[in-house]
Amino acid sequence: MEGSSSSSSSSAIFYDFLDRMRNPASLDLVRSIKSFIVSFSFYAANPESDGKKVQEFYATMEDNIRDHPLWAGATDQEVDCAMEGLEKYVMTKLFSRTFASSPEDAKIDLETSHKIHLLQTFLKPEHLDIPVVLRNEASWLLAEKELQKINAFKAPREKLLCIMNCCKVINNLLLNASMSENHVLAGADDFLPVLIYVMIKANPPQLHSNLRFIQLYRRQTKLVSEAAYYFTNLVSAKTFILELNAKSLSIDEIEFEESMHAARLTNKGTEKDATQALEEMTTSQGQTDPGSSAVFHYKERSGSSNYPYMDKEAGDLTVGDVERLLSAYKEVVTKYTSLCTAVRNLSFSRAEPHATNLEAKIVVSTQAEETETTFLKMGFTMGQVRNELLSGKKSAPVQKLTDANCTQSQNYKSMNTECHVEVRYYAGTISCLCLCSAS
Repeated sequence: MEGSSSSSSSSAIFYDFLDRMRNPASLDLVRSIKSFIVSFSFYAANPESDGKKVQEFYATMEDNIRDHPLWAGATDQEVDCAMEGLEKYVMTKLFSRTFASSPEDAKIDLETSHKIHLLQTFLKPEHLDIPVVLRNEASWLLAEKELQKINAFKAPREKLLCIMNCCKVINNLLLNASMSENHVLAGADDFLPVLIYVMIKANPPQLHSNLRFIQLYRRQTKLVSEAAYYFTNLVSAKTFILELNAKSLSIDEIEFEESMHAARLTNKGTEKDATQALEEMTTSQGQTDPGSSAVFHYKERSGSSNYPYMDKEAGDLTVGDVERLLSAYKEVVTKYTSLCTAVRNLSFSRAEPHATNLEAKIVVSTQAEETETTFLKMGFTMGQVRNELLSGKKSAPVQKLTDANCTQSQNYKSMNTECHVEVRYYAGTISCLCLCSAS
């Protein structure tokens, strides 16, 4: 199938790009790419601004690749393949930062999905004036499956291919119907209603965010011609669904309102969850701290929209949630690891000023006591070591203080004799060892 061949071609292009980037001669390109990706962590997420930055980076890198020795004498097609690989690599790395990065995008996703969910309960092909000759369930199902794949990919090109494959199935349906039934087609007048119906039947997840992602991050030089035509039609279909009312369809207004009301009652729990989620997103949008992304790869937001699965049960999750959960898990682990490293380094740096390499032997006279004292403390000075050692033994004077080298860490237990206690203070740790034997 065309979708499979496109996927295979995309993978081959991407792996060829990675192979070239592993060549030592491409070190300057690799540095530029990594530097650009890291730069996104220095400022707050802004879809329009981010999209502009990415498009400018594409243009700069295309010039660099054309002038690079690794592509000396390369054809336009070879350079284009390199750029396709670059786009996939960069946008896969930046996906968690750039996809559905604003509360407004998530809000429209929920509104669209909920509206479609209601329409699915009663909308029929005749409501959209779809000719009988085009009512081919097998073709519609194939188109739906192609469109539902859109959320399984991270690269803009691959998401766009899902849209194109869906539209090509519909286009082929129109062409076949035209040849077999002498049905005179009127282009978009027949194409768009079928696409709208397929979209409603498919209800692809995060439709708005996927379309926005393609629009912002697909290379503008590739969003032209056939791709632009199909993409524009899908955007139009989404807009039509959001604004859809009885006047948009071939249906009595009372019947439409009754059908929508019945659908809301049937899906009351779902509608309540969607309404609550929208309110939370609106609230969190107003509380957003624009500077909080200076450390992370995406804009930190207050409210539940930052943790969309916190209140979910296992039964609430869908297959489409798996990829986002895995991505979130990896991000959490990465941040946790970085935080642990930073705290550990901070602890070491604070301990270093006190970690003077003090080594000494303190010889003391003690009397027998049935207690055990542990001299493993942190952050003590040498004077505190002596005070700790003599604590509770005021009559036991320090006789002398001499250099010593002790590498053991032991408990000191007073015994019926004069005890020679070797003490070492190093890096905030006291090590004590009784060197005497009982008499």
